[in-house]
Amino acid sequence: MPGKLKHYLLVAKPGIIGGNLISAAAGFFLAAKGQVEGVSLPATLMGICLVVASGCVFNNCVDRNMDRKMLRTRRRALAQGLISLRSALAYATLLGLAGLALLWAATNPMAVVIVLAGLVIYVGVYSLYLKRHSVYAALIGSLAGAAPPLAGYCAVTGRFDLGAWILLAVFSLWQLPHCYAIAVLRFDDYRAAGIPVLPVRQGTAAAQRHMVGYILAFMAAALMLTFGGYTGYRTLAVALVLGLSWLYLARPGYQAADERLWAKKLFIFSILTIFILSLMMSIDFTAPVPREMLLSYAP
Repeated sequence: MPGKLKHYLLVAKPGIIGGNLISAAAGFFLAAKGQVEGVSLPATLMGICLVVASGCVFNNCVDRNMDRKMLRTRRRALAQGLISLRSALAYATLLGLAGLALLWAATNPMAVVIVLAGLVIYVGVYSLYLKRHSVYAALIGSLAGAAPPLAGYCAVTGRFDLGAWILLAVFSLWQLPHCYAIAVLRFDDYRAAGIPVLPVRQGTAAAQRHMVGYILAFMAAALMLTFGGYTGYRTLAVALVLGLSWLYLARPGYQAADERLWAKKLFIFSILTIFILSLMMSIDFTAPVPREMLLSYAP
């Protein structure tokens, strides 16, 4: 029985849940500006994590045959038949419904719609179709990856404002060079499974050019957190250092002696980048104007 429970835990991809938990918390803290009341934060994060887990299980269901062809994924529970497809689908559905119900009760319709849209894009659009047919599937899949921080933000604000657009740009643009680094690192696996990722279809040099462009766009979006008045200048400085360092690692024209090692460094640095930026958004938000000060300016 403990072994079976372990399979159900791993099929939900705890690592991905943890990463999305951090980004969702960053969006929440950015909007809350330090004013967190009651159980709103834990309820929001739990709801988002449950829906993310649901998407991961559904993804495992969709990819079970493909996973058998890849060295990295062939030992997954569904690929090995350790969990039945029917059980996994029921498990994913239960996780998703529980998460959406919790968000409906604890947040607002905007947050629920964002999380639900992310789930539909990830499972229905990306996993079921684009991943198998389009070299640019990651472009659409990145929208799903931006859903957790967006939902965390909108759980507080209840509206899709400029801050939400900036978060959408930051987290979507970050994912593209991150995903291309994974594709270069796992090049043989993706080619064996017939997944038409950019490095496989167009080569590492083409992927490198795209990565440089997306990192530059990511930097511009991250700087807008400060220029838009959502974070302080410490975040501006950190975003510049991280972006320029990431750009240096992926610099155009650089020919790595070992492409896999180069991709691994980019992959690790991408995780470090979004973790530090999420931390800065959580602690370097611009403070709200005190109510007493607002009253003092009232006519």
